[in-house]
Amino acid sequence: MEVRKVVIDYSPREAFRPYHESGKRYSLTIAHRRAGKTVARINKLIQKAASADMESPRFGYLAPYYIQAKDIAWNYLKQYCRPILEIGGKVNESELSVTFGHNNAQIRLYGAENVDRLRGLYFDGIAADEAQDIAPGALTQVIMPALADRKGWLDLSGTPKGWGNLLGQTYKQANGNPEWFCQVLRASETGLIEYAELARLRTMMPENEYLQEFECSFDAAITGAYYAKELQRAAEEQRITQVPYDKALKVHTAWDLGVSDSTSIWFYQQIGREIRVIDYLEAAGHGLDYYAGQLDKKGYLYGTHFAPHDIQVRELSSGKSRYEIASNLGIRFTTLPASNVQDGINAARMLISRMWFDKDRCATGLDAIRQYREKIDDKRGISLGPLHDWSSHGADAFRYLAMGFNEQMPEKKRQSVVLNWMG
Repeated sequence: MEVRKVVIDYSPREAFRPYHESGKRYSLTIAHRRAGKTVARINKLIQKAASADMESPRFGYLAPYYIQAKDIAWNYLKQYCRPILEIGGKVNESELSVTFGHNNAQIRLYGAENVDRLRGLYFDGIAADEAQDIAPGALTQVIMPALADRKGWLDLSGTPKGWGNLLGQTYKQANGNPEWFCQVLRASETGLIEYAELARLRTMMPENEYLQEFECSFDAAITGAYYAKELQRAAEEQRITQVPYDKALKVHTAWDLGVSDSTSIWFYQQIGREIRVIDYLEAAGHGLDYYAGQLDKKGYLYGTHFAPHDIQVRELSSGKSRYEIASNLGIRFTTLPASNVQDGINAARMLISRMWFDKDRCATGLDAIRQYREKIDDKRGISLGPLHDWSSHGADAFRYLAMGFNEQMPEKKRQSVVLNWMG
């Protein structure tokens, strides 16, 4: 068999040499902005794919959103692959993939907003970039199973944005674990950005934002996080703890029902004006029959099920609304009136002071509401409303919990006031 030497125009930055040389199956890189982590990941994918000798090798690059994968990685992939493709292979612009001619290896780009499309596929390696914007459940529910039968490798990278995401949760597990290569690249240590420029950035940016983006701090407050202060106070007051299910009390639920994405459900019990949040469920790719089965499995004594008003809209495919489908499955929803999102956020903020959260059963939901934040227009310095990402589903259901609780509370007695006018 003829062997041809191909030279790729890539020379690793010194900070990334340990990453390329580690040889470990699992890899995690925490890096500051503009460090070059995407270029490093793309070139690792190309090297692994070009040298693969198994049958039909398949590799994936995963970003939080498909359009993001296209914007930040597609041109890099085509650029660095060009010498290999010149001797055989093809580029598929519609599916964002390249296939090498010499071994039929494929590298394809994906978006984690619909990570379930990876279910049923196999991969010999996956590089997940900007993992701080990917839901933690994507790793255990989809990514690891896709790598299992081929013993594929996993590579995660990103810049911190709190602990409640794929990057933060994995760092807790990987740091100090001998099965993982783990590195943290801080701007003050890499030398990739000049000291004078870092000093200028630090004076122009909020301190917490600078520490997060350039010094890789997981503990810096997430800019624009809606519930950060309230949840911090709940933690300090030890209201995020073990919260047992009281069999004498009904369990109420609040739902955000996804159509093509996640469905989220909060479970809570009410004692006067106290709220005990005892459980949380989130899944994707299932019909209402699945969630009805999950409710049965939990074995709770149920009270009211709250959902947004749009579940009464009839679907074109079935001619039925999700309200009707749920009713046939034994779930009788109480629909909440349409309301302003910010009003719902404010209502939830006010209620957190009365809430107790089960730290284990509600862990995923707590990660979501910790991460939930507003989108800021950097040029104009104004809020564009809530940022829609993986955390939105749990946060929306949390708003409905607050609205449902307020709906349940008896109206305060109105007091009559008599005005005496003095002449």
